[in-house]
Amino acid sequence: MGHGGGGHEIGGHKLAHFAGLTFNLDTLYMTWLSMAIVIIFAIIATRRVEIVPRGWQNFLEMAVTALLDQIDNTMGPKGRKLAPLIITLFLFLVVGNELGLIPGFTSPTNDINTTLGLALMVVILVHILGIMNRGAGRYFKHFFEPFVPFVIINIIEEVAKPITLSFRLFGNILAGEILLIILGMLVPYVVPTAWLAFSVFVGIVQAFIFTMLSMSYLSNSLKDEHH
Repeated sequence: MGHGGGGHEIGGHKLAHFAGLTFNLDTLYMTWLSMAIVIIFAIIATRRVEIVPRGWQNFLEMAVTALLDQIDNTMGPKGRKLAPLIITLFLFLVVGNELGLIPGFTSPTNDINTTLGLALMVVILVHILGIMNRGAGRYFKHFFEPFVPFVIINIIEEVAKPITLSFRLFGNILAGEILLIILGMLVPYVVPTAWLAFSVFVGIVQAFIFTMLSMSYLSNSLKDEHH
């Protein structure tokens, strides 16, 4: 396994080569760390569940309740079966987006491989649920509606979904980290601190947008054909 450069450049990555494949080591480490933080946070928040929540339990219940309300409003009753996926996705994105604001860390979401992987997971799940809900024949038939030539437009739309979903998150997180580094070099202390506070807000908003768009795409696959 050989190691390559790139980790000291803005937007670069620490590389490892194995079996003809290239791996972004910093992305892998930060992805694993994000998953570990989410798991540990969930364990701590639910270890001693109290009737009147407080501390981490209170924070987690607020987040889960808000997401469940959004799931019900966006996806309907059938969306509840996807609630664990949606909630986990949101928590992972929040943690991953904010990791890059800690000195010495990077956000796994500043790598297009991570965001594109998440977007492809959502889109593939959309088609799987669509086929399960309507049947393969009726599901693929809707690509040719209302007229057969519309299949081209519908296919382009499906291809565009993971691209736009992934690049929106990737671009915002990477741009925020780059600007934070530049501001730190040009005007230390005050301005970078203000931008750091704003970046925390942006990270949460971007996680929410990605999750909401994912819910919107998934809701279409849960609808009955006559809808």
